[in-house]
Amino acid sequence: MSILLDAGPLIALERGNRMVGRRIHSARQSGISLKTHGGVIAQVWRGGTREQTRLARALRAVETVQLGEDLGRRAGMLLARCGLSDAIDAALVAMADHGDEIITSDPDDLVVLVAASQRSINIIPL
Repeated sequence: MSILLDAGPLIALERGNRMVGRRIHSARQSGISLKTHGGVIAQVWRGGTREQTRLARALRAVETVQLGEDLGRRAGMLLARCGLSDAIDAALVAMADHGDEIITSDPDDLVVLVAASQRSINIIPL
């Protein structure tokens, strides 16, 4: 099992949200891998100023998957199945495996994408 992080929990970490911080710390202590992809990083990274110290530290423990052609095609197929347009969310769902969790502050589209993926992926709203 892995925990995938959408932009929402990364922004929450950056702002010092202790609940998200505890959840991520607990996952790391339990050996659960944390993942995201480069598109999510683009949504949250603004140059690494001092305000992003927490985010930079957290990202060291997160595997960042490349949003390349294969993942892009799988995300596009999900979007085609459900009529949505957010490629960043679709790529997050496309990279998830059965039993994974996605932590997000915006669960509505992710729920639709998970249904289109026909996989058992748990959406954890912030």
